[in-house]
Amino acid sequence: MYPERVSDASALEREFAPLFNKVARLQTRTSITELSGGLTNRNFLIETTEDKYVARISSNSSSLLSIDRGSEFINSTIAGSGGVGAKVLDYLPGEGLLLISYIQGKTFGASDVGKNLERIATSLRQLHRLQEFDHEFNMFNTQKNYLSIVQAQGFRLPEKYLDFAPKVDEIKKAFAVLFEALVPCNNDLLPGNFIDDGEKIWLIDYEYSGNNDACFEIGNVWAEAFLPLGALEELVTAYYGGYRPDKVARAWLWALMAKYGWTLWASIQSQVSDLDFDFWEWGMAKYELAQSEFTSDYFKRALVQVTQN
Repeated sequence: MYPERVSDASALEREFAPLFNKVARLQTRTSITELSGGLTNRNFLIETTEDKYVARISSNSSSLLSIDRGSEFINSTIAGSGGVGAKVLDYLPGEGLLLISYIQGKTFGASDVGKNLERIATSLRQLHRLQEFDHEFNMFNTQKNYLSIVQAQGFRLPEKYLDFAPKVDEIKKAFAVLFEALVPCNNDLLPGNFIDDGEKIWLIDYEYSGNNDACFEIGNVWAEAFLPLGALEELVTAYYGGYRPDKVARAWLWALMAKYGWTLWASIQSQVSDLDFDFWEWGMAKYELAQSEFTSDYFKRALVQVTQN
């Protein structure tokens, strides 16, 4: 179940009828309901005489945000065929439309993530065992790309943001000590991207998907739900089948790097998105956490721990 947004159904029909009519299975639709939660796209629950579907329509800011819609389609197809995500049913690349199956279930909030860490670990392992995704996702590269865009476009840069660049270099050097194989990752598992059907937890939304370090995925899940450090230890233990201090440190450092990178994502969105959302405030919340973590004693310990297998 996806959360619904109150919208004028007749207005939605008038606006999107020309697009939805291009998809054969949507031509017998009986209702359109806009779903909440999308920050880079608009999502719609479409009911027809035969079934229910979710239509994802991408925004015009995708290229600036390093979203490759072709890769999203490929990776969503792999995840859907592997029983991890919704099945891809249609794709109109020139129109920005991706049609996927509707998953009946509970959409998670942050507290649900904390209560289901073992089950989430199971779903993550299933995703990470799928065939290779279309491309690599690396937050170091993504953050650098976002920074170039922000500076070139004259977008807002948080105060003292560049002061932490040496800390980023320290993380890179620490990660290089022990090579970590890349696996297919979603890379954007906010609580709302988990759907529990009562038997399994599905992982949806593959906009930022790509081959990545599994610890980035684990750390990002933990960070996006704003859970305590003990929850990260529990998630790592459930994923690896035993307590791994090196993996806890690696996931924590990746989560920090994600906060630092997503801060610039928010700066870009605050300038280019037409969605009614305060992206700058969202990004500054990330940045405030990143600042406190870069300067914490745990940061120093994590840099050492991550190099000790």
